Amino acid sequence: MIDYVPGHDLLADKVVVVTAAAGTGIGSAAAQRCLEEGAKVLISDWHERRLGVTLEKLAADHGDRVAATTCDVTDESQVQALIDTAVSTFGRLDVMINNAGLGGTRSVLEMTDDEWSRVLDVTLNGTFRCTRAALRRMVDQGSGAIVNNASVIGWRSQAGQAHYAAAKAGVMALTRCAAADVAPHGIRVNAVAPSLAMHPFLAKVTSEELLAELTEREAFGRAAEPWEVANAMVFLASDYASYLTGEVLSVSSQHP
Repeated sequence: MIDYVPGHDLLADKVVVVTAAAGTGIGSAAAQRCLEEGAKVLISDWHERRLGVTLEKLAADHGDRVAATTCDVTDESQVQALIDTAVSTFGRLDVMINNAGLGGTRSVLEMTDDEWSRVLDVTLNGTFRCTRAALRRMVDQGSGAIVNNASVIGWRSQAGQAHYAAAKAGVMALTRCAAADVAPHGIRVNAVAPSLAMHPFLAKVTSEELLAELTEREAFGRAAEPWEVANAMVFLASDYASYLTGEVLSVSSQHP
């Protein structure tokens, strides 16, 4: 078991928003890591009950430095309300972590238009909506950083993942182009591309056979812990990444 890395105040006094932060996946790990690095964090998710449970857990250790609000990233009005809530609660917005995404497994032979569109609307369009709303606020401030959650599937093929792969490849392209748009304003836009990060929800929706196959491809012989992916997000959000923009950082030990 890899040792958990303690915080070093890399995000001291920064205000961070994390989407899809309820539960036990990368989003909640990112929120926890940001708090441990000294940030104030607004977590969001469409699932109100799970969001409340996550808030209670984080607030037990971090008090009023963490708040929560529901948000469906497919709804533009809710996305704008998310950004407004961050500013009204904590006074500004320094970092936007776009973690919301939707997957599934279906061959293109059987995939319906609705299945294709739903995955792209959450994973790609949702990231676009949140990025646009956050950047408009950051441009007014003259500073900020966006960190998107992509996937190595945006580069690599995997059967049954055409919709998800297309969406994540789109997130990568969005990241590069948005970075160019806002570089003159001193704002950075980057992404992480995890390979396999193990958490209970992934185990629930993925077969044991596929998980075993994916794990075998990893050089370390194990999946990443969600907090290991969150560490890379924290780095990209921090001032240590001051000269990085338009980059997609692979968080992976997969063999080529």
